[in-house]
Amino acid sequence: MASHVASPPSIDPPSIDPPTVVPKVVVPGTYDTLILSDLHLGADMSRAREALHVLQDNRYRRLILLGDIFADLNFGRLKKEHWKFLGYIRKLSNPKRKVEVVWVEGNHDHGLAEIMSHLVGVRVYQEYQWEYQGQRHIAVHGHQFDGFVVSNVRVSYLIGTLLYLQLQKWDSKNKTLTRFLDRLGTSWQRLSPKVADGALGYARHHQAARIFCGHTHAAMQKTDAEHDIEYFNCGAWIDAHPTFITVGEDGVRIHEYVERPDDLHPTGEQGASDIEAGEFGDDTEWLEDGEFEGVTT
Repeated sequence: MASHVASPPSIDPPSIDPPTVVPKVVVPGTYDTLILSDLHLGADMSRAREALHVLQDNRYRRLILLGDIFADLNFGRLKKEHWKFLGYIRKLSNPKRKVEVVWVEGNHDHGLAEIMSHLVGVRVYQEYQWEYQGQRHIAVHGHQFDGFVVSNVRVSYLIGTLLYLQLQKWDSKNKTLTRFLDRLGTSWQRLSPKVADGALGYARHHQAARIFCGHTHAAMQKTDAEHDIEYFNCGAWIDAHPTFITVGEDGVRIHEYVERPDDLHPTGEQGASDIEAGEFGDDTEWLEDGEFEGVTT
């Protein structure tokens, strides 16, 4: 007798609603190290307010200020937002914060080691080395690999610093011309590849896996695949698109700063905010007992 198999009843597939998309909430990570360089405090183009936002909005165990934090040794050029940045650095250097603050000397802030140690409580290094995940890391400003600066210190100061500062005052509010000349100078001197190659050679000599520089004002990454060494340049904070570096469990990342609504300078603030350190104590809460009144260079 032939067997009969009943066909299963036809069943329409259940309707499936599209998945609910939950907006991603970006939570700042805790990094081993945060690095920024070339802030040029005292220059009209310095974006100290925005750099302060980066320090406040992220969590990190170590902060490296990788040179040229000042434009020159004339503290009379510092404006209100510049003193606020320095005030925050002093707060971070308090052992209670549990943040290691490292200042690596650049060619523009050469000679400030003693002053900075007293002013913001931070030790100044010619270079800084640390171990992370079993690898040696080196932070050095990078002017050491720039032959022109090394050989022409006085010319570099007269042209690269004083004239550059004056050009910023003549330039438009957005500093379009000055920023263009800065990029042009870097490109014309082939500064980025020079510093990168010099830094990679230095890292090979010191058996480091990673080396970090500033000086060129151009963010960059380059790898020496043969020796498994990485070079990173963290850019500058006088540019229209400032950048900084983080080192953490997810590796090394170069971040471009994202503008905030309160980044726009109020009209006339720059002219009205030129003040002395001693006059700024109550606002920043860092000049305790008048300790640093009348600091000059």
